[in-house]
Amino acid sequence: MSVTQFILDQPETEFTASGGSTVRRTVLPSGVRVLTEVIPAAQSASVAFSVAVGSRDEVDGHHGSTHFLEHLLFKGTKTRTALDIAVAFDSVGGASNASTGKEHTSYYARVQDRAIPVAVQVIADMLTSSVIDPVEFENERTVILEELAMNDDDPQDVAHEEFFEAVLGGHPLGRPIGGTPATIKAVSRDAVWDHYQRNYRPQDLVIAAAGGVDHDALLELVRENLESAGWDLNLTATPRPWREQSSKQLEVVPTVKVINRPIAQANIVLGGQGLVAGDERRYAMAILNTVLGGGMSSRLFQEIREKRGLAYSVYSFNQGYSDAAAFGLYAGCSPQKAKEVIKLMLAELQKVAAEGITDAELALAKGNISGGLALKFESTQARMSRLSGAELTDGEFIDLDESLSRYDAVSLADVQIVAKLMSESKKSFVAVGDVKADLFDEFV
Repeated sequence: MSVTQFILDQPETEFTASGGSTVRRTVLPSGVRVLTEVIPAAQSASVAFSVAVGSRDEVDGHHGSTHFLEHLLFKGTKTRTALDIAVAFDSVGGASNASTGKEHTSYYARVQDRAIPVAVQVIADMLTSSVIDPVEFENERTVILEELAMNDDDPQDVAHEEFFEAVLGGHPLGRPIGGTPATIKAVSRDAVWDHYQRNYRPQDLVIAAAGGVDHDALLELVRENLESAGWDLNLTATPRPWREQSSKQLEVVPTVKVINRPIAQANIVLGGQGLVAGDERRYAMAILNTVLGGGMSSRLFQEIREKRGLAYSVYSFNQGYSDAAAFGLYAGCSPQKAKEVIKLMLAELQKVAAEGITDAELALAKGNISGGLALKFESTQARMSRLSGAELTDGEFIDLDESLSRYDAVSLADVQIVAKLMSESKKSFVAVGDVKADLFDEFV
């Protein structure tokens, strides 16, 4: 099957994906969802425990809790210390980590297939039985403040954070994932504990694994470890509903922000609202980004770096979520060349909007994307992420072959329509560097 729509509380689903892998999905009565993709001959596996809760879901008094909690679950449970958790993965040569997004949080590991029981046991313990020790809480508060300070020392990160806030305005997606120094200093242990209790329940949990994994054996491991932690998996609960997918434009006033810093480069981001994650035009958008600013052959790279030597890094991007998105152009360049680079970036976008792209560019972009996807899905972690993503976002599993066919169906006109939309959108401008406040005056 090329596209499979999961039904929220359907107990069992099974199908064959492209390449001959078997995908299975089980929804337990408690709402826990377990998904696997068995890859023949794989001797490793990637497994993730995820919840569809991200920084956008934080309420007043809890800002920063999602990222804070990601750190704290590694700091100890009722039966394991932080060192025990680290040793468990190191002892089997595994790699473990976690990620906080704006719409979900995941705890994951990649291990040998025979070490799957270790990974499941440890991550399940972390997710269900964290103690959020008050002393560790304060220690980690300091660690997170240092992480935020490190990010603030990176002008490219600062430019992108300011850009998302500018484009998305007061929408929760416009807030930084990790919080701010002020919110991290203000959030209490009780607030983080409340966030944990409200959002880490059976009906919130999605477990996905890919590689050398047996679905039934994984199910048994999940049941055993969650029940030993005190979760009653026989209680009936409906899984957390998927977020509504909406492409309505936000009412946001375009912003111009210049942050003057005595550094060598001006870090410039400009753009506006983009295409949300579920927009059918996202395939055309991917083609546009590949042609416009997606690599060494892209127009921005060729015009700004190769022909004129004005920047080392230059690219375009679209970051889509369920109901909001941002499309932007980025460049890092000498402050003295900033206005010239801005003109060139805008000119290239406008040129695609007015004239479209060529047949050769379309073919190159399709080849680039199809090859990249084929290589990407050689990884068990990429397969695991695809499973998790399908379950956490809208319940739609799109097979590789179907994805490739959708990219292949994109026409020259499709790309031009998206480029025109992005070109005509209201734009925000952000710069971080040794630049003056009037940098963008002639462009707004």
